[in-house]
Formats: sequence, structure tokens, C-alpha cells
Amino acid sequence: MNDWAAQRVIICADDFAYNASCSAGIAQLATNGKIHATSVMVLSKRWAQDAALLKPLRSNISVGLHVDWTSEFAIAAGHGMGLGAAMLRSWLPAALGGFDVAAARRVIDAQLDAFEAHWGAPPDHIDGHQHVQQFGGIRQALVQAVLARYPAKKPWLRVSSPFEEEKTVKASVIAAQGASQLIALATQAGIPVRPYLTGIYDFTGGAQAYRSRLNAWLRAAPQGTVLMCHPATAAEPGDSIGAARVWEFAGLS
Repeated sequence: MNDWAAQRVIICADDFAYNASCSAGIAQLATNGKIHATSVMVLSKRWAQDAALLKPLRSNISVGLHVDWTSEFAIAAGHGMGLGAAMLRSWLPAALGGFDVAAARRVIDAQLDAFEAHWGAPPDHIDGHQHVQQFGGIRQALVQAVLARYPAKKPWLRVSSPFEEEKTVKASVIAAQGASQLIALATQAGIPVRPYLTGIYDFTGGAQAYRSRLNAWLRAAPQGTVLMCHPATAAEPGDSIGAARVWEFAGLS
């Protein structure tokens, strides 16, 4: 496995196993050396079969868990909810309806079990679908799970905090959901973190605009940045960002 701590920017493709086109596109980019990492939606039924696409690449990329509370898969699993509801709960104490740490820990453990069942190893890193890994109640449970399950070799955590040049309104809202708190918790626990996130935009603009953004992000990113992306070979029905996935795939290729 590469020394991810030494990598200035890690290009991480989110949503592996979301659908067939996502998995195919991510596997192709990884095979061609265009990305450094991918994060897996283990609640998708595709994970069991699509894991085989990544196994030949095990030594080349960081494969991690995309902790999920807000996708259709999470809702079907019984613990999920819309992003707005999750954001509200993250600000509330458990007594007032916020995320209960013990309950969140059970959800995270179940997703880690599902990851390991088909990957055959712990995740190299952990992040979250729509950045839920840093939400109140969830971040505490995540740190607990990492310490309990992986005391000898801890996965690195992605933190959704923008660097100075990237402090847009959207990036600042994402960070306000608990980026600094997750960094503090992880640092105290001795868990490695990648403290900066880039690749945040509104999924509009087309292929040429995405290529321009990609170049700008890569030029500006400081040490410790993760550049998230969401590539796919095709826009599948029902995928709200399907068109953006296709031009991201083209730009990264």
C-alpha cells in the first residue's frame, strides 16, 4: 500500500457500487492510474459482486468505507433519512432527537462488517456519503469504532474542511457540520486524518467547466487534501447527478 500520508492530494472517487456505471468508471480510472482512492457504498446490493473489480487493484489504491445515512440504500436499511433531516439531527443532543452515539455505533459497525465481508480486509480509509462522518453523534461513534476494531493499523479519515482558497458558501456549510470537531477527536485518538477537502461544486457547468475546475483544484490544494469526485461511465436512470458523473469521468480520464 502507498504511503498516503506523504501524498499531497488524494483523488478519491466516491460512490463505488452505487450503480453499475459508477463501479465500472471508478475501476477503469483506478486501473489507468487516474485516481488514488475510492469509497464504497456497502449498503448497495452491488457491493457483493462489484468488489471483484477492485481486488486486482488492492496494492494501488486506497479502498474505504463511505459511511451512509442519507442514500436510498440507507433509507431501505431502516436507519436512513434525507440530508436535511440528518443535518438537523447532527446539531441536537440525543435527548432532543439527535444522533445517539450507541445507536450510530451499531450502524457503523454493521457497515464495516459489510465492507470486510466482501473485501476480506479492513478499510484503508473512512469517509461519509454527503459528509455524514463528521455529523454530531456519528463522528463520536466512528472514532469509537476505529479504536475498537483497528487498534494496530487505523484507517485514515477524510475531513470535509476547505482550505483557504476554497471557502465557498457550500464548502463552509459542509465544514460547519463538524469538520473541526472530527479533527480534534481523531487527533486525540491517534487516528490519521486528511484535513482538507476539495472538489466541491454544484454539479452544473458541463465537461469543459469541470476540467477547468479540476485543474484549479489540483493547483491550489495544499498538503493533506482529498479531491473528491463522483465519476461514472454513463448516466443511469434515477441518478440525480448522472450527467455530472459522466463529465467527471471524461475529465479525470
